[in-house]
Amino acid sequence: MPDTTDPLFRPLTLGGLDLPNRIVMPPMTRSRASQPGDVPNRLMAEYYAQRAGAGLIVSEGTWIAPMGKGYAWTPGIHTPEQVAGWRLVTDAVHAAGGRIFAQLWHVGRLSHTSLLGGRSPVSSSALQAEGVNVFVADGDGMPGFVQASMPRALTAAEVREVVEQFRQAARNAAEAGFDGVELHAANGYLVNQFIDSHANDRSDEYGGSLENRLRFLGEVARALADGVGDARRVGIRLAPLTTLNGCVDADPETTYTAAAKLLGEIGVAYIHIAEADWDDAPDMPVAFKRRLREVFPGVLIYAGKYTGERARQALVEGWADLIAFGRAFVANPDLPDRLRLDARLNAHDRDTLFGGGAHGLTDYPVLAASRA
Repeated sequence: MPDTTDPLFRPLTLGGLDLPNRIVMPPMTRSRASQPGDVPNRLMAEYYAQRAGAGLIVSEGTWIAPMGKGYAWTPGIHTPEQVAGWRLVTDAVHAAGGRIFAQLWHVGRLSHTSLLGGRSPVSSSALQAEGVNVFVADGDGMPGFVQASMPRALTAAEVREVVEQFRQAARNAAEAGFDGVELHAANGYLVNQFIDSHANDRSDEYGGSLENRLRFLGEVARALADGVGDARRVGIRLAPLTTLNGCVDADPETTYTAAAKLLGEIGVAYIHIAEADWDDAPDMPVAFKRRLREVFPGVLIYAGKYTGERARQALVEGWADLIAFGRAFVANPDLPDRLRLDARLNAHDRDTLFGGGAHGLTDYPVLAASRA
């Protein structure tokens, strides 16, 4: 029987899926895809299956087309081999009793020519993300970080081509067995580069007014709903206040309230809010969160250094429906059990976050082993 006394363990229905708890494993880049081809593999399947106790898993960002790639060894969902690789993952998660959405990703300007066959990254505008580094591999396959390359602006026709790439990626995700898809429209990536005023200097139908800056978001959300066959199988990740990777908006409360209203009209299942979580980051006011609740009728997920106590408070106060735990899920495959028991959490190893093998990915101990 479900535990209805603990807010974190009350069941919830999301887009036709029955979630046993309110705990989400959010998307986290781990750079373990098989080479060549950036193909998801059995090691990744084991990693996600270990964490199937989450109410919902959202996969690491998976790029929708070759120009959408921004980091070395990240998986795509563009080729038949990649789709087959993701099927290994979804089958493993479902066999373990879990539910998983694919996060669909186009990084836009947050890429490097070495990842794009020598081509320049694309963006809403020809504005470089100054001081922003991306993860690459050199000619010898050694990892490192380099300044993101100068982008070029997409033409209006090319913007519409990217919308179609998102539609196809959603179809690919359905073929791969995902329960739904999440659009990465946060953290300074391509969709965010259209939304935020300081990253978009266009003068056509995709720039200038707030309505125009939200146009690409709306077109992609509708394309994803068409691709998977149901808007209730689509989520959107937004980051109103993060300023991460160089994206800044002049009036984020107005912009993101309008974005939430638009997404509610389209009928997507959820909005996944990434709160700024670095030291001295701006707090997202509860009044802002309540405003989003007023305009968006779907499920609201929040992520950003939540503890079990803070998560329960957010659920009780009613402005959140689900809470995502990022770093904690890296090191604690049995995180729901630990949260239920208020047990001590393993600490994650920063040196194994990006690239490598099983170490730092699938070898973290579960609760019984930790106690032993």
